[in-house]
Amino acid sequence: MADGLAQKPKKLNFIDVFAGAGGLSCGLEMAGMKCLLGVDYDKYAMQTFAKNHRHADVYCGDIRKLTKRKLDEYLGDNQIHAVVGGPPCQGFSTAGLGDPEDERNSLFLEFVRLVRLTRPYFVVMENVTGLVAKKNEAVLKNIFKRFHRLGYNLDVKVMSSHNYGVPEKRRRTIIIGTRINDAPHYPRFSHGDPGEKARKPTVTVGDIINNLQTKKGEVFNHDLEAAAVKNKLEEKRLARIPEGKGIRYERDELAYLPPSLRLGVNWAEIKENRFRQMKYQRLDRSLPSPTIMTHRHSYFHPVENRYLTAREAAAIQSFPNNFEFMGPISAQWRQIGNAVPPLMGKAIGKTLLELLKKADVSELDFKKRKRPTDNVISYQRGKAFVYKPSTQVNA
Repeated sequence: MADGLAQKPKKLNFIDVFAGAGGLSCGLEMAGMKCLLGVDYDKYAMQTFAKNHRHADVYCGDIRKLTKRKLDEYLGDNQIHAVVGGPPCQGFSTAGLGDPEDERNSLFLEFVRLVRLTRPYFVVMENVTGLVAKKNEAVLKNIFKRFHRLGYNLDVKVMSSHNYGVPEKRRRTIIIGTRINDAPHYPRFSHGDPGEKARKPTVTVGDIINNLQTKKGEVFNHDLEAAAVKNKLEEKRLARIPEGKGIRYERDELAYLPPSLRLGVNWAEIKENRFRQMKYQRLDRSLPSPTIMTHRHSYFHPVENRYLTAREAAAIQSFPNNFEFMGPISAQWRQIGNAVPPLMGKAIGKTLLELLKKADVSELDFKKRKRPTDNVISYQRGKAFVYKPSTQVNA
């Protein structure tokens, strides 16, 4: 404070709720923000969060038990400028609570409670792309209404991570809310495929997969033995699959596997005459990866006859090589597959800093905030998608 007037902070403090391993936090800190608290119930994810966000506190447990008193103990006199995270939203409805028995309702409302308690400038929520589907329109409008009542202008976009330097085409619904601007805005593309408005070409799997060392020469979470294909028949089949290919249709099986290694399926009896998910799918070094899943059996190394390691998956998600994951390998993969890619988080963080720069100083005082704009609870589904569908890869 100076002469009784609010001043813009030099650094934005934030808390990460339903934080997982902290991919979003990692990206926001890359942008120059500061994480003060990570909240999640997953003990391995919170061990990872604590390992990699050493100046932040960690609350591991039921968010409903994170009382105002406990929150104040964690945060002290620090002002919170942003509350971010991935609260479950799909149980919410225009009726207010939808199904009262749906636990996702209470978890989302806990996120709202922490926003009400901390009164940040900004709110950032991430969720699956299905949140902007027509069937969930009532859910999304109710989310907008909830935050409108708290004084926030919101917008929603589906962002694809490959447009922000991530070697992966991962799509997430991102809701940004602000109480110090008339409307939020979203990051401009930094990377893109031909035809997309971007300064740099898309980053590919080949650009990062052999660059896994820290500056000290260490490599974390890179267990090659665990990535081995144990079944010899499976390994022989995989050896026949070219880079970037896999088996989804009968024509794939005929093209890549000799009779002795065929799968023995009746393609005529399979629904749509194809596998729901491609088998033996090798990544292609000349392209971004499809969405990294929460288990290691989805994709195979581009040229080696094995699965990806957790480190390789983390690199594809754009985690820095010094970001170390804790817990058993299954827990590491769950954390990696559930994460917001850090470089996408970095782009969002830079946008929040731009919004702060544009805000009028008089708007920083919560008690003097303007009423949100009237159109805050309306959105156009067609404009919620900021990627070109033709550039996407089926996950």
